[in-house]
Amino acid sequence: MPSQRSEHIRTILAKLVGFDTISDRSNLPLIDYIEGYLDTLGISAERIVDETGQKASLWVTVGPADKPGLVLSGHTDVVPVAGQDWTHDPFALIERDGKLYGRGTTDMKGFVAVCLAMVPEMLAAGLETPINLAISYDEEIGCVGVRPMLGEVAKKPIKPLGCFVGEPTRMQVIIGHKGKHGVRATFRGLARHSSIAPDGVNAIEYAAELISEIRRRAALLAADVEPGSLYDVAHSTLLTSIVHGGAALNIVPDHCVVEFECRGIGITESREVTDAIIAWAKAEIEPAMRARHPECGIDFEEILDYPALDTRADAAIVTLAKQLAGRNDHAKVAFGTEASLFVSMADVPSVVIGPGGIAQAHTPDEFIEMSQLESCGEFVARLIAHCAKG
Repeated sequence: MPSQRSEHIRTILAKLVGFDTISDRSNLPLIDYIEGYLDTLGISAERIVDETGQKASLWVTVGPADKPGLVLSGHTDVVPVAGQDWTHDPFALIERDGKLYGRGTTDMKGFVAVCLAMVPEMLAAGLETPINLAISYDEEIGCVGVRPMLGEVAKKPIKPLGCFVGEPTRMQVIIGHKGKHGVRATFRGLARHSSIAPDGVNAIEYAAELISEIRRRAALLAADVEPGSLYDVAHSTLLTSIVHGGAALNIVPDHCVVEFECRGIGITESREVTDAIIAWAKAEIEPAMRARHPECGIDFEEILDYPALDTRADAAIVTLAKQLAGRNDHAKVAFGTEASLFVSMADVPSVVIGPGGIAQAHTPDEFIEMSQLESCGEFVARLIAHCAKG
């Protein structure tokens, strides 16, 4: 790979890592930087701003705007670093032994850096088929930012031919991932002194009934293994993730919060599983609570939701991805991505392929190998050559 390209990728990645884009903060300084960089190349970007005015996505077209193109998609937000044991500043890029360290290097500013670094090559190639860059926000908290952007894409008269979502797969072509639906259940009980516990309504104990039912249903899902599955966990999963409630040892707890999730193999299975649990709790638990006191009950709130991805192995976007990656294998992963939303919201065939490994994502001293970024650069270079042919 040309050293100039490598240096360009490294320089841009250092800039991107330097922006603290943890999901509870604005990403606008980073967006301003990207827009400024593209402006120096004579390219304007479509900015899609959220309702707070503090977050934005970018939709970029390189090449003819009147033809359907191929999309390179990545998110700008990163997970928190609090409580992690970093050996250096997580928002300063450090290079050691061919590895680039910093928050977001793998997930997924490395991919975004490669895409931006390759824009001059896109321009020089004289593309006949356009390449779109889709740069989103708040993927880490439920694929939030890509949704309004895809709403705008769906309105366009010309639909993209396909999308490559650059989450870390070590440049393996991923044709499927599980969907996810997360729910928060807030139990409203009745507080009393523990010496007269029968007069109260114990929110924690009723929550325990829900947790037991979740565990029972999780066991049923685990027994339903998909034959010949490409998933390492070849069944849908269900679990309770967070529980908190109560105030003191001598008080009947009047509140308890339970958060649970399903990761489903079927396109909408995750929501179907959690909806069934909610219906069961409303029929079996809530009436018993209200019989004790009419103001007691359960409030359910959706935390996040995205469908599963299930792209056919013989789909044109898969064949193209394998050609560009120089490999003929494919797989499925348990973690979710924005790829399924490109399919469900904009009807854009999608696969997941990007540099780095998921094992490094979200970890202290997160890193990506320079060799992975170079492999991704070769992938994009082959995409440019493909799009230059028309």
